[in-house]
Amino acid sequence: MSDHDDDPRDDATPDDRSTGPGAGAADGEADDARVAEGVEHLQRAAREMIAAARTFLDVVEDVVGDNAAVASVADAFGSWSQAMSRMAGRSGEAGDAADGGEAGEDDGRSRVQHIDLS
Repeated sequence: MSDHDDDPRDDATPDDRSTGPGAGAADGEADDARVAEGVEHLQRAAREMIAAARTFLDVVEDVVGDNAAVASVADAFGSWSQAMSRMAGRSGEAGDAADGGEAGEDDGRSRVQHIDLS
């Protein structure tokens, strides 16, 4: 075991350390300063997030106001949707072919393969 493993101050909570024997006003002031600094950082971060959100909303507003941009976005989503549908169809066809059935044919059998482990 190292020397600092036996230090009883390690078992103390942060509140015990700042108000325990030997703790002076400087410790409390240092804690207050760190808390104030932390709050300042959080406030700056929140303001930056708000500014970023405003900028993002301005861009979205510009896109929504532009009919060509809306049509382009809708076309992109349509293409993506069609590609996903084709991929889903292919995976269904592959599963049917492996079962000996034809694509789109439902013979009522379970598509789960059961493996006997005994």
